[in-house]
Amino acid sequence: MPELPDLAAYLEALTPRVLGRSLEALEIVKPFVLRTVDPAPATFAGARVISLRRIGKRLAFGCEPAVPDGGAPDANNERARMERRPWIVLHLMVAGRLRWRPPGPKIPVSLDLARLRFSSGVLHFTEAGSKRRASMHLVMGDAALEQFERGGLEVIDLPLEAFAVRLRSENHTLKRALTDPRLFSGIGNAYSDEILHAARLSPLALTSRLSDESVARLHAAVQSTLRMWSERLTEEAREAFPEKVTAFREGMAVHGRFGQPCPDCGAPVQRIRYADNETNYCARCQTDGRLLADRALSRLLKQDWPRSLDELA
Repeated sequence: MPELPDLAAYLEALTPRVLGRSLEALEIVKPFVLRTVDPAPATFAGARVISLRRIGKRLAFGCEPAVPDGGAPDANNERARMERRPWIVLHLMVAGRLRWRPPGPKIPVSLDLARLRFSSGVLHFTEAGSKRRASMHLVMGDAALEQFERGGLEVIDLPLEAFAVRLRSENHTLKRALTDPRLFSGIGNAYSDEILHAARLSPLALTSRLSDESVARLHAAVQSTLRMWSERLTEEAREAFPEKVTAFREGMAVHGRFGQPCPDCGAPVQRIRYADNETNYCARCQTDGRLLADRALSRLLKQDWPRSLDELA
């Protein structure tokens, strides 16, 4: 699932391509993607994109409605304009992606869910796989965006004190706390692994048991990791539209690197698998050499499940 750095890259690439430009058409290719019908897609024909925004793990396009013939925008009534400003809100979920293609004949893309057609090009909203999790909401007025706010704090510039209070507001494992959108905004499975490795903390450590020093280390790791990846990906997005948005990036320390050597200590990266996700970590750097129980394998192996790196060797 695209997370804060990936969405920052999309915004960087979209800004020069669509901001200030008028939509020729909003085409819904797969009707299931559209979760609301008011306003209708036809409302956006001729509307000018005047705002691009990230809301958690969503991207929002704010539009200025087309002015009827003979009409003129009411520049003096900003509140009225905010109330009638239509928004397109996209949630990419796990397999949703954005593709940009230059203007010209229609390009058939079998994975398309919807297309935002501009004179400057076409933004394709796609989704691979069959689970159909990606979504599009069309809403009217700036106030309608509040429904998409999950309450999570933006972390890159969050002071340590506020971070500590929010982290300890509920007793969870660190992995769950970092990825809970009600607590912190924009962090998912991939970057939480990288953050916890940088902080040298176990993904299963409980928030209620963290020392002040550990919280400070985690806070620093959250900000440095997200800032570094955001800067790296947005720099790449200035050169070309991000076509390969993935949770598995070259240069990551542990995420998606099960069995490969930790870049810091050389020990093999470990994993915990659950549902459709997995957590990757370095036992030597993060858990004092202790292997965390994997639900599938530890239940299968029972007493033969190794408890440490030494037993694994």
